[in-house]
Amino acid sequence: MSSINAKTYETSSPASVAFLGLGVMGYPMAGHLAKAGHRVTVYNRTATKSEAWVAEFGNRHAFAATPKLAAQGADFVFCCVGNDDDLRSVTLGADGAFAGMKPGAVFVDHTTASASVARELHALAKQARLEFVDAPVSGGQAGAQNGMLTVMCGGDAAAFAKSQPVAMAFSRAYTHLGESGAGQLAKMVNQICIAGLVQGLSEAIAFGQRAGLDMNQVLDVIGKGAAQSWQLDNRGKTMVADKFDFGFAVDWMRKDLGLVLDEAKRNGARLPVTALVDQFYADVQQMGGRRWDTSSLIKRLK
Repeated sequence: MSSINAKTYETSSPASVAFLGLGVMGYPMAGHLAKAGHRVTVYNRTATKSEAWVAEFGNRHAFAATPKLAAQGADFVFCCVGNDDDLRSVTLGADGAFAGMKPGAVFVDHTTASASVARELHALAKQARLEFVDAPVSGGQAGAQNGMLTVMCGGDAAAFAKSQPVAMAFSRAYTHLGESGAGQLAKMVNQICIAGLVQGLSEAIAFGQRAGLDMNQVLDVIGKGAAQSWQLDNRGKTMVADKFDFGFAVDWMRKDLGLVLDEAKRNGARLPVTALVDQFYADVQQMGGRRWDTSSLIKRLK
């Protein structure tokens, strides 16, 4: 079965692209680029994943042994890896993508990373006559498979404009929000919102269950009013059912919230609820829920 779902692709000129990182997000994102008609060369730290991707999407595509080799000749290099250190490992050094990219090529980073590493790599790219766009995504694994990710971009407007038609292969919105680092900062805003929403939903469902209410019925009712949210619509009933073996993992959320709290120390923002929810997620990790969906916050209350 294909790792991506059907999508109608907007017309864009076929490009030579590379994709670095074939995890649960990157694998289908690269697949949408292939389905949209671009020639894709992939790189993954575990080469068997690259081989499987080429076997699935066709021999007109290729895989490479290093990020440098994947990036050679590419008009655009897309990337989705784990954290700041992973990002530096695939961009810098003798085997990094920057060493293989041609002048004027655009590197688009979909990793959720720090704003500081985005600014660092943007500056290094400029020195090498390359372009760099920080472009973290929201929408999770389902959004990647459906080609319906929301992408928050920072960097030079011209580089953003060049990459947008190609990136729409896996996006429903691809928006420029400001200078380098703005995409990562916007993703932090996104995660702050989610942390508070999930904790509030957890408390509401736990309260309703203690009160003896039919919470599936209650969620149907309040979902038609001011309490409606994506989290309520998509996670409320699985929380009632005590099911968490899917979705965005607690470990990943704690990584993201760590970035948020570090940035808040730098800019002076006060985030009391976010800091508290981060500690609640640490409790879930201690309960064995490192890979549970973020909606597993409710497990602390039962």
